[in-house]
Amino acid sequence: MPRYKLTIEYDGTPFVGWQFQAAGLSVQGLLADAVERFSGERVHVQGAGRTDAGVHATGQVAHIELAKEWRPDTVRDALNAHLRPHPVAILAAEAAADDFHARFSATGRRYFYRVISRRADLALDRDHAWKVPRPLDAEAMHEAAQRLVGRHDFTTFRAAECQAASPEKTLDRLDVERLSHDSFGDEVRIHAEARSFLHHQVRSMVGTLVKVGEGGWTPDDVSAALEARDRTRCGPMAPAAGLYLAEVTYPENPNTPSS
Repeated sequence: MPRYKLTIEYDGTPFVGWQFQAAGLSVQGLLADAVERFSGERVHVQGAGRTDAGVHATGQVAHIELAKEWRPDTVRDALNAHLRPHPVAILAAEAAADDFHARFSATGRRYFYRVISRRADLALDRDHAWKVPRPLDAEAMHEAAQRLVGRHDFTTFRAAECQAASPEKTLDRLDVERLSHDSFGDEVRIHAEARSFLHHQVRSMVGTLVKVGEGGWTPDDVSAALEARDRTRCGPMAPAAGLYLAEVTYPENPNTPSS
C-alpha cells in the first residue's frame, strides 16, 4: 500500500494533545477525519511523538497508508482543504518507503521553548509563550543547561506517569539564547535535541533553568537536582504553551520508496 510521510504544523491551544482521546479534539483525530473525507478510508495516523495539550508543532511528522496511489501534492492539498478552519496545516506530503515509520525510523527530535520576561501580560503571544514577570539571566541559564547535556538518569525531570522503560536518556543539545532585549520585554529561547525524551522532560528542564535565570538557583543546584534522581527536587514545570516540536530527523533519504 502506498505510504506517505506528512510534515505538520499546528497550534496546540484548542487540542487535548496529539493523541486521539475519547473526549476532546486531538490533532491525530482531526487528521484521520481529513484522510477519510479525502480518500474514503479510515486509517491510523502514526505520529513521530505525542505532544501534550497546548503544545505546538512547526515540524511534527506522521505517516499514513492509502489503498490508492496519489500524487503527494494532491494528498497535501486535499488534507489541508479538509482540515480548515482548524489550526493544522500539512506543510509537505512525500512518498515514503514501505518500511518508513514516523516514530520508529526517527533518529532525533528537536524542540524549542519560548519564555518572554516582562511585567505586562502577553497579547499577541498569549498561549504561545511563557510570561515570566522578572528579568532572566540567559547566560547563567545556558551555563546551567550544559550540566544536563549528555547521557544521564533524568528521573528528576520525568513525569510521574511517564511510561518509558528507563529514565536514562542522552541529551544532545540544550542551549539558551536571548533573542530580543528591549523596553517591552526579553524573549529567551531554549533549544533541546535528543533521539527521544521522557514525558515532560523538556518542560521540567525549562522550569528549572528559569529558576536559575531568576537567580534562585545556581548551575551547581541543577547538577545536584539531576544527581538526586528525585522528582521532588525538580524546579517548577514550565507551562505547555511555550513548547514547540520543531523538527524530527531521519536517516538520509528516508522517503524514497524502494524499487
